Amino acid sequence: MLQALVTLPRKVEECLELDALIEQAAQGLMHVQDFLYLGRGNQYPIALEGALKLKEISYIHAEGYPAGEMKHGPIALVDKNTPSVFLVPQGPVYDKVMANMQEIKARGGPVIAVVTQGDREATALADDVIEVPEVEDFLQPVVNIIPLQLLAYHIAVLRGADVDQPRNLAKSVTVE
Repeated sequence: MLQALVTLPRKVEECLELDALIEQAAQGLMHVQDFLYLGRGNQYPIALEGALKLKEISYIHAEGYPAGEMKHGPIALVDKNTPSVFLVPQGPVYDKVMANMQEIKARGGPVIAVVTQGDREATALADDVIEVPEVEDFLQPVVNIIPLQLLAYHIAVLRGADVDQPRNLAKSVTVE
C-alpha cells in the first residue's frame, strides 16, 4: 500500500495530461441536457461526485447512481440524448459493469467510459473513452475523479458558465 501511495502523484499527473482529450470529448457533449453517472463499489461515490460537479458548474441535470441498481429507475431515462458516464476500472466487478454498459448501448444510449489504460473490451463498447493509469483498487477513486472534474470544467466553459463563481453556491457554509 505504501508503494502504491508513493506512485500516486505521478498517476495523478498522468490523469491531468488527459486534459486535451477530455476537452475534445466535452465539445461533443456541451449541448446535452441530462447525464447519468454510474459506478459500482468504491466507484459509486465517484459517480455521485462527478454528477454533482457537472450540476454545480455547468447547470446540466446529472444523476449519480449505483450501476447495479440502474434497472430500478435510471434505465427509463436512457435514450440517444442522455449519455451515461461509466466508471469501469479493472477489478472484481468489471464484468458486471460491462454488462450494465451493454444494457445502455442496447437501448441506444451513448456511453462515456473511464477505463484502465489498455482496456480494449470497454473501449470497443464505449462511444468516448478516457483511459486512466492502472492503480491499486483502493486508489482508483483518486484517479477516476480527475477526468470527471475536467469533463465538468470543460463542458461548463464551453457553455459559457463562470466556473470560478457558480450561481447559487455559497463559498462558505453556515449552520444555525
